[in-house]
Amino acid sequence: MMWIIIFGLMLICGIGGIIFLLTRFRRFGFVRKLAGNNNRLAWLLAGIPILLIGTSAFISVFAFIVILIHLAVFWLICDLAAHIVKRITKKDARRYYAGAAALAITAVYLSIGWFLAHHVYRTEYSISTSKFIGMEKMRVVMLADLHLGITLDGDGFARQMKRIEDEKPDVVIIPGDFVDDSSRKDDMIKACKALNINTTFGVYFIYGNHDKGYYNNRDFTYEELEEELCKNGVTILKDECVLVSRLFYIIGRQDKSEEERASMEELMTGIDKSKYIIVADHQPNSYDEEAESGADLVLSGHTHGGHIWPAGQIGLLIGANDRIYGMEKRNDTTFIVTSGISGWAIPFKTGTKSEYVVIDIEPKQNAD
Repeated sequence: MMWIIIFGLMLICGIGGIIFLLTRFRRFGFVRKLAGNNNRLAWLLAGIPILLIGTSAFISVFAFIVILIHLAVFWLICDLAAHIVKRITKKDARRYYAGAAALAITAVYLSIGWFLAHHVYRTEYSISTSKFIGMEKMRVVMLADLHLGITLDGDGFARQMKRIEDEKPDVVIIPGDFVDDSSRKDDMIKACKALNINTTFGVYFIYGNHDKGYYNNRDFTYEELEEELCKNGVTILKDECVLVSRLFYIIGRQDKSEEERASMEELMTGIDKSKYIIVADHQPNSYDEEAESGADLVLSGHTHGGHIWPAGQIGLLIGANDRIYGMEKRNDTTFIVTSGISGWAIPFKTGTKSEYVVIDIEPKQNAD
């Protein structure tokens, strides 16, 4: 729901941005010179840069809207700065420097955003526990929100899984949104094969809100996704709990978007709470319930770390999420939200990054 509201606002702002930018491009000297006194020609010439920016819609309509909005906002700021300078100096600029500055700033800003979306970082956390975990250190690797095909195809994801295998993980947990509506079957099969890596205790998966698909326009079903995951040794948890090697529990929750979803009280029934308990929950918005349940570690994705600033902050303000990124502790429960190994629909990340997460869990005596 949060993303529908945000992208609805983006669409409205995008239309406003087109109108605003048409008036700005008309102010360039070369446009006025080429158009002369022909007002219609001036508008047509001003529209050419908009059409060039519009080619980004071949990547994604949302990419086009994001570029438009950022350019419009930066242009407004540059125009305001130019106006202030004019008031101070009492001189008119001979050229339209504000427009040139807006174009340059937008290009640099979104180029950095493109890099942050396409380059996968390694993020590490260390946690101590008073519970017995049966080893000197347990290494959990979390990756979420691949949305296969946005910034990583099947081959690109396979390369990232090689990096993850080199981490020597004891367990890999995937808290949802592995695929998207635009994902292709051949990529899906490659990505599932890439999950067949060496670990101590295996790879565990829960569904996110995009995994089952919304529009029935992709060339595979979620049943086929499930078949490929299982074929490659991935354990799928749907409101289920497993006791791993009699050492620790992994609870995989159904996504919040599902009509029928078990409560934490139901999922914790019969669990030995003296053992370490890891919960995978795609959306980070059940913190109070999960903290009260006695879980030790809760892993989530969904927010993409905010993806495009200030989308994450808006999500917090409207109560869509309890957290958009990073680690937080409530009672004895540690919560970690990843910004995701990729992102949804938009090939830029501003104010965040793509990542996989390495979590080292140590007994307190070792940590001390």
